[in-house]
Amino acid sequence: MQKQNSFGASVIKIAVPVALQCMLQASFSIVDQVMVGTIGSVSVAAVGFASKLSSLYGVVIGAVVSVAGILMAQYLGADDAQEADRSFSWNLLIAMLIAALFTAVCLAFPTPLMRLYSKDDATVLVASSYLRIVCIGFFGYAANLLIATRMRCYEHATLPLLFSIAANILNTLLNALLIFGKLGFPAMGANGAAIATVVSQLFNTLLLVIGMLVTDRKRNARFVFSLSLRKLNLRTYGSIFLPVLVIEFMWSLSENVYASIYGHIGTLESAAMTLTYPIQGLMIGAMSGLAQAAGILIGKELGSKAYDSAYRKAKKLMCYGLAGSVILSAALVLLMRFYVEVYQVEPYVKQTAMQLLTVFALVSPVKVLNMILGGGIVKSGGKTRIMMGIELLGAWGFGVPLGLLGAYVWHLEIPYVYLILSMEECVRLLLTWIVFVRKKWMQTI
Repeated sequence: MQKQNSFGASVIKIAVPVALQCMLQASFSIVDQVMVGTIGSVSVAAVGFASKLSSLYGVVIGAVVSVAGILMAQYLGADDAQEADRSFSWNLLIAMLIAALFTAVCLAFPTPLMRLYSKDDATVLVASSYLRIVCIGFFGYAANLLIATRMRCYEHATLPLLFSIAANILNTLLNALLIFGKLGFPAMGANGAAIATVVSQLFNTLLLVIGMLVTDRKRNARFVFSLSLRKLNLRTYGSIFLPVLVIEFMWSLSENVYASIYGHIGTLESAAMTLTYPIQGLMIGAMSGLAQAAGILIGKELGSKAYDSAYRKAKKLMCYGLAGSVILSAALVLLMRFYVEVYQVEPYVKQTAMQLLTVFALVSPVKVLNMILGGGIVKSGGKTRIMMGIELLGAWGFGVPLGLLGAYVWHLEIPYVYLILSMEECVRLLLTWIVFVRKKWMQTI
């Protein structure tokens, strides 16, 4: 009973702060969207397109963070904090190199990149200018995710939450000043939103570094940057990292293909889809704490070779996720009209956004289970090649072809296109469940 209570307390200690942090981030994103939405649909669509490319960078960095979490959790489960910090050092170096590459590309080719998403010259102009600014924050974004993951592995998840709140409050205040030109600042529109994002990212980085040093000192430890791994050689690291990188990159590329499909359907339709992103982030963020908790806690169980316990606890986490996602979907259906009415956009955009949110409410439970099972539990054992095959088959064997057929061959409206391409989530869940019950994923690195 004590072990069960300890597990439940650990889930809450990690999952609740992470969920609150993601929900608050999404909530502040809604505020950002509303602010940008007051200056027109072109700005809404432009920021959405630029954010899609930023998301491509985000998921590549997410691969690094995912591997860092797998390694640190397993090493801490084996009571080897030094090796956990060495793996953190490697992943930090790799993340900074990736940030440098993406920043250079975005600064050099912003307009050609944005033309991949839209044919409208006005939208491309705004999106390109926004991208040039926001890419400067890529370094801070990578450092933030890695440091927060390290702190969560040591079950210090509350501090990243508090720091995120402070950074998002700063972002919102700067948005008000720079988008609309308050208190003597120039009215910069979408560019003001980009500047606010970069400044708040760097502020969050400063807070996280201080927080990491303070928590290390409290447990009588000191972080030392080291690239000397004892238990893990580069070949084994690559066998874990490269499949995750392929998964995240190809998944994000498929999301960008979807955005391109929406963009070619029409600017108003793209604006409607953009309006749904904060709500999607809010709902998925509410359950993402369970996914993070799954990766960390199940990884620690595998690190200590407690395989039966890992399997039982993994099933509990999935049940929690399913129940929570169903409740949130029901709430979305009841409240979505109030959300879309906040925006000062065309009635057609509002109506289309409500239809898209209805589709999202239907597929959200499947998305959440995929996030917890595939993104947290199965990956915690380091069996990333299996997940790579499943992710590629789902996105590129089903999602992308169905989306292209729906938009360009069958000429369906955007809610129906979104529905049929979302069926790839069901394919991935079925295949991942088969891997889970066969217990092929359970291993100690």
